[in-house]
Amino acid sequence: MARIPVALQLYSVRDDCARDLPGTLKAVAEMGYEGVEFAGYYGRTAKELRSMLDDLGLKVAGTHIGLDTLLGDELVKTVEFNQVLGNKFLIVPGLPEERRRSKEAWLETARIMNEISDKVKEYGMRVGYHNHGVEFQMMEGQWPWDIFFGAANPDVVMQLDIGNAMHGGVTADQILEILRRYPGRAATIHVKEFSATNDKALIGEGDVKWSEVFQLCESIGGTEWYIVEQESYAYEPLECVRRCRENLKRMGI
Repeated sequence: MARIPVALQLYSVRDDCARDLPGTLKAVAEMGYEGVEFAGYYGRTAKELRSMLDDLGLKVAGTHIGLDTLLGDELVKTVEFNQVLGNKFLIVPGLPEERRRSKEAWLETARIMNEISDKVKEYGMRVGYHNHGVEFQMMEGQWPWDIFFGAANPDVVMQLDIGNAMHGGVTADQILEILRRYPGRAATIHVKEFSATNDKALIGEGDVKWSEVFQLCESIGGTEWYIVEQESYAYEPLECVRRCRENLKRMGI
């Protein structure tokens, strides 16, 4: 299998991006990241962003956007923006409470995501869902994660955030079980550490079974991007994500 490239979720360095987006992107590229995932556009147009990325040789690994940007007339604008950006992964990073308050709400949300998935497919795009911790709090004997992905069609990306899931109570072994349960669904995955003893742990410094995670992504996950996201900081944010990239290199990633 071809090597899976590594991107950075720019939320990790959001303050740096707000101060100096071109300089931050340049630093990220120099660290060895091959792509970025957006969580906001810092007042820039898609054309401006694309030009910055092209100049640095960076690709777009996805964007985090609210479900409302994928509904009704907003979907057309979102598709057009992301066509210019060169992005095919439209990832919803959480839901308002009314869309996840019950099993029925999760099933209805899955139905909506299936409809969106069908609409964006003609543009070569995919929608997906990204977890925090609430998706792994039991509901009627199931994880909401399983309720949702049991009803979502296979084209809906399962963007598993490993650190968030483990903060929600998932064990390191259960992370592996999730990847096995949904083969081909982890087109992009958030490579985030979790440590029971160090809440500022960087990748490779905690409890995640990284070698097994990578083996599953490379064999059955259908994974196209590893995406680093660091939200706790033992150092300045840019230094944290630099160290994360170096740690991944030492693991052969």
